[in-house]
Amino acid sequence: MITLRRLAPGDRVALVAPASAFAREEVAAGVAELQRLGLEAVYDDSLFARDRFVAGSAEGRAQAIHRAWADPSIAALVCMRGGYGSAQVLPLLNATLMRESRKALIGYSDITALLAFYLQHGLTAIHGPMIDRRLSKGPEGYDEESFRRVMMTAEPAGEMRPARLESLRPGEATGVMAGGTLTQIVSLLGTPWAVNLPEECILFLEDVGERPYRVHRMLTQLDQAGLLARARALVFGEFPGCDEPGGGPAIRDVLRDFTASFNGPVLFGFPSGHTTGPTWTLPLGVAARAVGGRSPALVITEAAVS
Repeated sequence: MITLRRLAPGDRVALVAPASAFAREEVAAGVAELQRLGLEAVYDDSLFARDRFVAGSAEGRAQAIHRAWADPSIAALVCMRGGYGSAQVLPLLNATLMRESRKALIGYSDITALLAFYLQHGLTAIHGPMIDRRLSKGPEGYDEESFRRVMMTAEPAGEMRPARLESLRPGEATGVMAGGTLTQIVSLLGTPWAVNLPEECILFLEDVGERPYRVHRMLTQLDQAGLLARARALVFGEFPGCDEPGGGPAIRDVLRDFTASFNGPVLFGFPSGHTTGPTWTLPLGVAARAVGGRSPALVITEAAVS
Protein backbone atom coordinates (compact mmCIF):
# COMPACT_ATOMS: atom_id res chain seq x y z
CA MET A 1 0.00 0.00 0.00
CA ILE A 2 1.07 3.59 -0.67
CA THR A 3 1.19 5.56 2.57
CA LEU A 4 -0.39 9.00 2.73
CA ARG A 5 1.37 12.28 3.33
CA ARG A 6 1.90 12.99 7.03
CA LEU A 7 0.37 16.13 8.47
CA ALA A 8 2.70 18.57 10.21
CA PRO A 9 2.15 21.90 12.00
CA GLY A 10 1.68 24.67 9.46
CA ASP A 11 0.21 22.40 6.78
CA ARG A 12 -2.77 23.56 4.76
CA VAL A 13 -5.81 21.27 4.53
CA ALA A 14 -8.66 21.66 2.08
CA LEU A 15 -12.28 21.45 3.22
CA VAL A 16 -14.40 19.50 0.71
CA ALA A 17 -18.06 18.47 0.59
CA PRO A 18 -18.39 15.26 -1.46
CA ALA A 19 -21.80 14.35 -0.02
CA SER A 20 -24.59 16.30 1.72
CA ALA A 21 -24.83 19.99 2.50
CA PHE A 22 -24.21 21.36 5.98
CA ALA A 23 -24.87 24.33 8.25
CA ARG A 24 -22.59 27.27 7.47
CA GLU A 25 -21.77 27.90 11.13
CA GLU A 26 -19.99 24.53 11.25
CA VAL A 27 -17.22 25.86 9.01
CA ALA A 28 -15.90 28.61 11.26
CA ALA A 29 -15.86 26.33 14.30
CA GLY A 30 -14.12 23.55 12.37
CA VAL A 31 -11.55 25.96 10.96
CA ALA A 32 -10.79 27.17 14.49
CA GLU A 33 -10.24 23.64 15.76
CA LEU A 34 -7.93 22.78 12.86
CA GLN A 35 -6.01 25.98 13.64
CA ARG A 36 -5.64 24.83 17.25
CA LEU A 37 -4.06 21.64 15.88
CA GLY A 38 -1.60 23.79 13.94
CA LEU A 39 -3.30 23.32 10.58
CA GLU A 40 -4.60 25.96 8.18
CA ALA A 41 -7.98 25.20 6.62
CA VAL A 42 -8.67 26.51 3.10
CA TYR A 43 -11.82 26.45 0.97
CA ASP A 44 -13.66 28.45 -1.68
CA ASP A 45 -17.28 29.34 -2.35
CA SER A 46 -17.94 26.05 -4.14
CA LEU A 47 -17.98 24.42 -0.69
CA PHE A 48 -21.40 25.99 -0.07
CA ALA A 49 -23.06 24.81 -3.30
CA ARG A 50 -26.49 23.18 -2.96
CA ASP A 51 -28.41 20.83 -5.22
CA ARG A 52 -31.46 19.34 -3.50
CA PHE A 53 -30.02 16.92 -0.89
CA VAL A 54 -26.34 17.12 -1.92
CA ALA A 55 -23.63 19.78 -1.81
CA GLY A 56 -23.79 20.87 -5.44
CA SER A 57 -23.42 18.97 -8.69
CA ALA A 58 -21.40 15.76 -8.84
CA GLU A 59 -19.07 17.44 -11.33
CA GLY A 60 -18.48 20.37 -8.99
CA ARG A 61 -17.80 18.13 -6.02
CA ALA A 62 -15.33 16.04 -8.03
CA GLN A 63 -13.58 19.15 -9.32
CA ALA A 64 -13.10 20.43 -5.76
CA ILE A 65 -11.42 17.15 -4.81
CA HIS A 66 -9.24 17.27 -7.93
CA ARG A 67 -8.16 20.85 -7.19
CA ALA A 68 -7.09 19.84 -3.69
CA TRP A 69 -5.21 16.78 -4.96
CA ALA A 70 -3.43 18.85 -7.61
CA ASP A 71 -2.51 21.83 -5.40
CA PRO A 72 1.03 21.25 -4.07
CA SER A 73 0.36 23.57 -1.12
CA ILE A 74 -2.42 21.30 0.21
CA ALA A 75 -1.42 18.41 2.50
CA ALA A 76 -4.79 16.68 3.06
CA LEU A 77 -8.53 16.92 2.51
CA VAL A 78 -11.09 17.01 5.34
CA CYS A 79 -14.71 16.26 4.48
CA MET A 80 -17.49 18.47 5.77
CA ARG A 81 -20.01 15.71 6.45
CA GLY A 82 -21.49 12.46 5.17
CA GLY A 83 -25.17 11.96 4.39
CA TYR A 84 -25.44 11.07 0.71
CA GLY A 85 -23.67 11.79 -2.57
CA SER A 86 -20.17 10.29 -2.53
CA ALA A 87 -21.17 7.47 -4.89
CA GLN A 88 -22.12 10.05 -7.53
CA VAL A 89 -18.56 11.35 -7.49
CA LEU A 90 -16.78 8.01 -7.91
CA PRO A 91 -17.03 7.74 -11.74
CA LEU A 92 -15.57 11.24 -12.09
CA LEU A 93 -12.45 10.83 -9.98
CA ASN A 94 -8.92 10.70 -11.38
CA ALA A 95 -7.22 7.80 -9.61
CA THR A 96 -3.80 8.67 -11.05
CA LEU A 97 -3.98 12.17 -9.60
CA MET A 98 -5.04 10.73 -6.26
CA ARG A 99 -2.15 8.25 -6.15
CA GLU A 100 0.41 10.87 -7.14
CA SER A 101 -0.81 13.33 -4.51
CA ARG A 102 -0.79 10.85 -1.58
CA LYS A 103 -3.17 13.16 0.30
CA ALA A 104 -5.56 11.78 2.88
CA LEU A 105 -9.27 12.39 2.45
CA ILE A 106 -10.58 12.19 6.01
CA GLY A 107 -14.15 11.17 6.74
CA TYR A 108 -16.62 8.40 7.51
CA SER A 109 -20.30 7.52 6.94
CA ASP A 110 -21.14 8.22 3.27
CA ILE A 111 -17.44 9.04 2.75
CA THR A 112 -16.80 5.28 3.12
CA ALA A 113 -17.31 5.13 -0.66
CA LEU A 114 -14.32 7.41 -1.20
CA LEU A 115 -12.19 5.60 1.38
CA ALA A 116 -12.93 2.39 -0.54
CA PHE A 117 -11.75 4.17 -3.71
CA TYR A 118 -8.43 4.93 -1.99
CA LEU A 119 -8.00 1.31 -0.92
CA GLN A 120 -9.04 0.02 -4.34
CA HIS A 121 -6.19 2.00 -5.89
CA GLY A 122 -3.53 0.95 -3.41
CA LEU A 123 -3.47 3.81 -0.91
CA THR A 124 -4.10 3.74 2.81
CA ALA A 125 -7.23 5.59 3.94
CA ILE A 126 -8.41 7.48 7.03
CA HIS A 127 -11.73 6.76 8.75
CA GLY A 128 -11.72 9.89 10.85
CA PRO A 129 -13.51 13.03 12.01
CA MET A 130 -15.25 15.43 9.65
CA ILE A 131 -16.06 19.08 10.25
CA ASP A 132 -19.81 18.90 10.86
CA ARG A 133 -20.53 18.19 14.55
CA ARG A 134 -17.08 16.63 15.03
CA LEU A 135 -14.10 18.93 14.56
CA SER A 136 -16.50 21.85 14.90
CA LYS A 137 -17.23 20.70 18.48
CA GLY A 138 -13.57 20.53 19.45
CA PRO A 139 -12.41 17.71 21.77
CA GLU A 140 -16.03 16.88 22.58
CA GLY A 141 -16.52 15.74 18.99
CA TYR A 142 -13.36 13.79 18.23
CA ASP A 143 -10.47 12.04 19.92
CA GLU A 144 -7.45 14.29 19.46
CA GLU A 145 -4.91 11.70 20.57
CA SER A 146 -5.84 9.11 17.95
CA PHE A 147 -6.02 11.83 15.27
CA ARG A 148 -2.49 12.93 16.07
CA ARG A 149 -1.18 9.35 16.33
CA VAL A 150 -2.64 8.35 12.97
CA MET A 151 -2.26 11.55 10.91
CA MET A 152 0.67 13.46 12.41
CA THR A 153 3.12 10.68 13.31
CA ALA A 154 4.93 8.55 10.75
CA GLU A 155 4.80 5.55 13.08
CA PRO A 156 2.21 2.85 13.75
CA ALA A 157 -0.64 4.16 15.90
CA GLY A 158 -0.09 1.21 18.24
CA GLU A 159 -2.52 -0.05 20.84
CA MET A 160 -6.05 1.30 20.77
CA ARG A 161 -8.01 0.30 23.84
CA PRO A 162 -11.10 2.52 24.23
CA ALA A 163 -12.73 2.36 27.65
CA ARG A 164 -15.98 0.80 26.42
CA LEU A 165 -14.50 -1.68 23.95
CA GLU A 166 -15.73 -5.19 24.73
CA SER A 167 -15.16 -8.69 23.44
CA LEU A 168 -18.01 -10.72 21.93
CA ARG A 169 -15.71 -13.59 21.00
CA PRO A 170 -12.18 -14.32 22.26
CA GLY A 171 -9.08 -14.94 20.21
CA GLU A 172 -6.34 -13.05 18.42
CA ALA A 173 -5.84 -12.39 14.72
CA THR A 174 -3.69 -10.26 12.44
CA GLY A 175 -4.57 -8.77 9.09
CA VAL A 176 -5.07 -5.60 7.08
CA MET A 177 -7.60 -3.09 8.42
CA ALA A 178 -10.58 -2.62 6.11
CA GLY A 179 -14.20 -1.56 6.31
CA GLY A 180 -16.23 1.50 7.22
CA THR A 181 -19.92 2.28 7.49
CA LEU A 182 -21.97 -0.86 6.87
CA THR A 183 -24.76 0.80 4.86
CA GLN A 184 -22.28 2.30 2.40
CA ILE A 185 -20.32 -0.93 2.01
CA VAL A 186 -23.51 -2.81 1.15
CA SER A 187 -24.65 -0.07 -1.24
CA LEU A 188 -21.43 -0.46 -3.28
CA LEU A 189 -21.91 -4.19 -3.88
CA GLY A 190 -22.39 -4.98 -7.57
CA THR A 191 -20.71 -1.75 -8.72
CA PRO A 192 -17.20 -1.20 -10.11
CA TRP A 193 -16.37 0.51 -6.81
CA ALA A 194 -17.40 -2.33 -4.49
CA VAL A 195 -15.20 -2.77 -1.44
CA ASN A 196 -12.61 -5.41 -2.31
CA LEU A 197 -11.63 -6.84 1.06
CA PRO A 198 -8.14 -8.33 1.24
CA GLU A 199 -7.84 -11.93 2.30
CA GLU A 200 -7.36 -12.35 6.04
CA CYS A 201 -8.39 -8.80 6.89
CA ILE A 202 -9.56 -7.24 10.13
CA LEU A 203 -12.98 -5.95 9.17
CA PHE A 204 -14.32 -2.84 10.91
CA LEU A 205 -18.05 -2.19 10.54
CA GLU A 206 -20.13 0.61 12.06
CA ASP A 207 -23.45 2.36 11.51
CA VAL A 208 -26.09 4.55 13.14
CA GLY A 209 -29.87 4.59 13.47
CA GLU A 210 -30.49 1.21 11.82
CA ARG A 211 -32.91 -1.20 13.51
CA PRO A 212 -31.42 -4.58 14.46
CA TYR A 213 -33.14 -6.50 11.66
CA ARG A 214 -31.71 -4.09 9.10
CA VAL A 215 -28.20 -4.55 10.45
CA HIS A 216 -28.75 -8.33 10.42
CA ARG A 217 -29.98 -8.12 6.83
CA MET A 218 -26.90 -6.17 5.69
CA LEU A 219 -24.54 -8.53 7.49
CA THR A 220 -26.33 -11.47 5.89
CA GLN A 221 -25.80 -9.87 2.48
CA LEU A 222 -22.09 -9.41 3.17
CA ASP A 223 -21.88 -13.00 4.33
CA GLN A 224 -23.70 -14.37 1.28
CA ALA A 225 -21.51 -12.23 -0.98
CA GLY A 226 -18.47 -13.98 0.50
CA LEU A 227 -16.98 -10.90 2.15
CA LEU A 228 -17.18 -12.00 5.77
CA ALA A 229 -15.27 -15.17 4.88
CA ARG A 230 -12.26 -12.96 4.13
CA ALA A 231 -12.18 -11.56 7.66
CA ARG A 232 -10.00 -13.04 10.39
CA ALA A 233 -11.41 -10.66 12.98
CA LEU A 234 -14.50 -8.47 13.21
CA VAL A 235 -14.46 -5.11 14.96
CA PHE A 236 -17.85 -3.46 15.35
CA GLY A 237 -18.45 0.19 16.16
CA GLU A 238 -20.82 1.50 18.80
CA PHE A 239 -23.93 1.34 16.54
CA PRO A 240 -25.71 4.19 18.37
CA GLY A 241 -29.47 4.28 17.91
CA CYS A 242 -29.53 0.70 16.64
CA ASP A 243 -31.26 -0.99 19.57
CA GLU A 244 -34.88 -1.90 18.84
CA PRO A 245 -37.08 1.05 19.91
CA GLY A 246 -39.16 0.32 22.99
CA GLY A 247 -37.26 -2.81 24.02
CA GLY A 248 -35.15 -5.73 22.77
CA PRO A 249 -33.36 -6.90 20.91
CA ALA A 250 -30.27 -4.85 21.64
CA ILE A 251 -27.86 -4.51 18.74
CA ARG A 252 -25.03 -5.94 20.85
CA ASP A 253 -26.98 -9.17 21.33
CA VAL A 254 -27.85 -9.38 17.63
CA LEU A 255 -24.18 -9.02 16.68
CA ARG A 256 -23.15 -11.60 19.28
CA ASP A 257 -25.66 -14.10 17.93
CA PHE A 258 -24.77 -13.39 14.30
CA THR A 259 -21.07 -14.03 14.94
CA ALA A 260 -21.55 -17.09 17.18
CA SER A 261 -19.89 -19.35 14.60
CA PHE A 262 -17.25 -16.84 13.47
CA ASN A 263 -13.77 -18.34 13.74
CA GLY A 264 -11.87 -15.42 15.22
CA PRO A 265 -12.06 -12.55 17.70
CA VAL A 266 -15.08 -10.26 17.61
CA LEU A 267 -14.97 -6.84 19.30
CA PHE A 268 -17.83 -4.42 19.89
CA GLY A 269 -17.90 -0.73 20.73
CA PHE A 270 -14.86 0.65 18.92
CA PRO A 271 -15.66 4.39 18.80
CA SER A 272 -14.84 5.36 15.21
CA GLY A 273 -17.37 6.90 12.85
CA HIS A 274 -20.83 7.31 14.38
CA THR A 275 -20.32 7.45 18.13
CA THR A 276 -22.03 8.81 21.23
CA GLY A 277 -18.80 10.47 22.37
CA PRO A 278 -15.62 11.64 20.63
CA THR A 279 -14.97 9.74 17.41
CA TRP A 280 -11.58 8.05 17.04
CA THR A 281 -9.39 8.14 13.94
CA LEU A 282 -8.84 4.68 12.45
CA PRO A 283 -6.39 3.99 9.60
CA LEU A 284 -7.42 1.53 6.88
CA GLY A 285 -5.16 -0.46 4.58
CA VAL A 286 -2.53 -1.00 7.30
CA ALA A 287 -1.48 -4.08 9.24
CA ALA A 288 -3.20 -4.57 12.58
CA ARG A 289 -3.97 -7.08 15.32
CA ALA A 290 -7.30 -7.66 17.04
CA VAL A 291 -7.33 -9.14 20.52
CA GLY A 292 -10.50 -10.53 22.10
CA GLY A 293 -11.07 -11.87 25.59
CA ARG A 294 -10.65 -10.24 28.99
CA SER A 295 -8.58 -7.32 27.74
CA PRO A 296 -9.84 -6.48 24.23
CA ALA A 297 -7.76 -4.20 22.04
CA LEU A 298 -7.06 -3.19 18.47
CA VAL A 299 -3.36 -2.74 17.75
CA ILE A 300 -2.26 -0.84 14.63
CA THR A 301 1.15 -2.21 13.66
CA GLU A 302 1.83 -0.23 10.49
CA ALA A 303 1.91 3.50 9.81
CA ALA A 304 -0.69 4.99 7.46
CA VAL A 305 1.32 8.15 6.74
CA SER A 306 4.93 8.98 5.96
